[in-house]
Amino acid sequence: MSIPLAILALAVGYLLGSIPFGLVVTRLAGTTDIRSVGSGNIGATNVLRTGRKGLAAATLLGDMLKGTAAVLAMYWSAGIDAALVAGLGAVLGHVFPVWLRFKGGKGVATYIGVLIAVAWPIAAAFGVIWAAVAALTRYSSLSGLIASAATPVLLWFYAGGKPALLFVALTAIVFVMHRGNIVRLFAGTEAKIGESSPASRG
Repeated sequence: MSIPLAILALAVGYLLGSIPFGLVVTRLAGTTDIRSVGSGNIGATNVLRTGRKGLAAATLLGDMLKGTAAVLAMYWSAGIDAALVAGLGAVLGHVFPVWLRFKGGKGVATYIGVLIAVAWPIAAAFGVIWAAVAALTRYSSLSGLIASAATPVLLWFYAGGKPALLFVALTAIVFVMHRGNIVRLFAGTEAKIGESSPASRG
């Protein structure tokens, strides 16, 4: 893959990934700016803290599909290597959107969307792992971290080295963005599913 094509793929992925669906859907619904609610994050988990499950579902779907769209668009037009680069761009765009001064979400939904396009059976496995951990612990953050940690290993056996390497990088991004959650998990102060975030407890 040429350097210009790699830059194009990264840019396409970034621009699609940077669409802040959480902010868009909550504004269209006339709710409070999601950045002033709970953790201040624009992702679906924080949108759920508004009590609007439909908006949270719309945010989750939008954040996932933008990752899927980025990968498939570049795959159809330029091949698998460009698609994988676009997947990286999509997650970076979600996490660091230029439109919001580089303050975006934590990347899990877009990560899943990229994974659906790269290897949907592994995305299904991600969902099973997430649901199992969530059922046992009721920690959304821990569920996402464990499922994402397992993903590169599963991909290595299912799809080979390049997709696995991409998801090593994406998993690292997810862990970095969840560093505050990790600290709270170890401290026993992380909010469980259905509870308010620590930031909203005063």
